[in-house]
Amino acid sequence: MVKWTDKERSTVQDVWGKVNIDEVGPEALARVLIVYPWTERYFGRFGDIFNATAVLNNAKVAAHGKVVLKELDTAVKNMDNIRGAYAALSRLHYEKLQVDPDTFRLLADCITITIACKLKSALDPQAQATWQKFLSAVVEAMSSQYD
Repeated sequence: MVKWTDKERSTVQDVWGKVNIDEVGPEALARVLIVYPWTERYFGRFGDIFNATAVLNNAKVAAHGKVVLKELDTAVKNMDNIRGAYAALSRLHYEKLQVDPDTFRLLADCITITIACKLKSALDPQAQATWQKFLSAVVEAMSSQYD
């Protein structure tokens, strides 16, 4: 279990409060698919996502990106039990979807990059360090059923 200071809690909530899910979600997932093209294998039902233009214009990618970001709200609201809050979702990704758990880390990195591009100086190095700690806890929770 991750220990959070009051300052870390407020930083995570502050960053999250500035995130536009409808923008960051699609952009972050598109970034994963473009930068790490082998992740396309998890999205076979999304149609043509075989080049950057196709990924950026794919409505299913955009919609799923929003779903992913909306799920981060669960972690923000359950910072003391992210692992428990994500147990069923982790199990789904392990048992049914068979997602390589390293993909969660890649996605977390792309979420941070996308948020940094949007927030600019509002995500200073100290805020980014706290946000990274938060997303590391999310990645660990999403990987928990793989043990």
